[in-house]
Parts: sequence; C-alpha cells; structure tokens
Amino acid sequence: MTDADVEAQIFALLAQRKPHTTICPSEVARALVPEGGDWRHYMPQVRQVAQVLAQQHRLRVTRGGVPVDAIAPGGPIRLGLPMDDQPSD
Repeated sequence: MTDADVEAQIFALLAQRKPHTTICPSEVARALVPEGGDWRHYMPQVRQVAQVLAQQHRLRVTRGGVPVDAIAPGGPIRLGLPMDDQPSD
C-alpha cells in the first residue's frame, strides 16, 4: 500500500463526514484492507502520512481537541480538515 493510497483514503473518509468532524486513523487502516485483514499493521503508516499532511497544513491531527504530532506516543488521535478548509454553517 502506498502513501498516496493512505492519503486518498483519509480525504475520502473526511469527505463523507459532516463539516468539522474527525475520523479515527483506524478507520483509514480498516478501509484499506480486505474485511478481516490485519489493519493494525498499517497504523504506523497511516499516522506517518497524517503527520506529513499536518506539516503541509492539509490535515489537522488532534488528541482531546488539541493539535499533536501524529507519530508521538500518548494515546488515540483524530484526523480532520484544517479549520480554514471546512465550510462554515
């Protein structure tokens, strides 16, 4: 699986959500493998791609609503579009 595959899946899942909502990285990994596949194997790659996208200001990575480094230890993270890119209600 390429980083481009991961990136495309991140943005595809976000496009299916209401504005200002986030996704879990595990949703991305699960969507990229066949049902029953070892999606956990891809979590480090999903987090790495998310971190690159965050550094490019194309993605927001948060923990408890606070921006964080996607590959730093510390618990679950959420992925969302940068606030500037989200349509307002």
